[in-house]
Amino acid sequence: MARSRATYEYTEAEDKSMRLGFLLIAAGLLSLLGLGCCWLRPALQERGGGGSANCTVLAVRQLGERFSCTFSCGAACRGTARYPCLQVLVRTSRSSAPALLHEDERQLRTNPKCSYIPPCARDDQENSENVTYKQKYWKEKVGSQPFTCYFNQHLRPDDVMLKRTHDETVLLHCFLWPLVTFLVGVLIVVLTICAKSLAVRAEAIKKKKH
Repeated sequence: MARSRATYEYTEAEDKSMRLGFLLIAAGLLSLLGLGCCWLRPALQERGGGGSANCTVLAVRQLGERFSCTFSCGAACRGTARYPCLQVLVRTSRSSAPALLHEDERQLRTNPKCSYIPPCARDDQENSENVTYKQKYWKEKVGSQPFTCYFNQHLRPDDVMLKRTHDETVLLHCFLWPLVTFLVGVLIVVLTICAKSLAVRAEAIKKKKH
């Protein structure tokens, strides 16, 4: 009986394979749980009630107000600079009321009053030139041409985004890679158990023949 039990004990290589499989299963489940609670649920909430529309520029203007940004000039070198506030007002195909355009959700959260945040430079004049360049772009190159924008009537009815941070591809990868990790772990465990079972059966058949 003791000899029969011993044949079912896993070898060191099989034991490592089982541990790797269970580790991948746990990593996949924890990744799905963590992404679902910390990132995926807020992303879906932002997308809920939202959609795309055609936008047309109504007005492009700079406000007199300036905002602070933080620049980096090395590992231990940081400072603050200022940039003017650019507002791009648009009209969407879903509503006749003007809406404030933003680059994306991240820019909207960082500065909901402005449409553009330039890369923060040490020189305020350089920041102003970047904003002026963006202002000319919307006035001269875009003008009255319609373009696709995104909105969320539940969260931000008076704002629209030029692009979405959380698009379908990001959400797909959010699910795909943890799921692949989980399935690979399950496959490793199942194959290890099957291989061990077949080896035990082959050994038992061999003993019966002898």
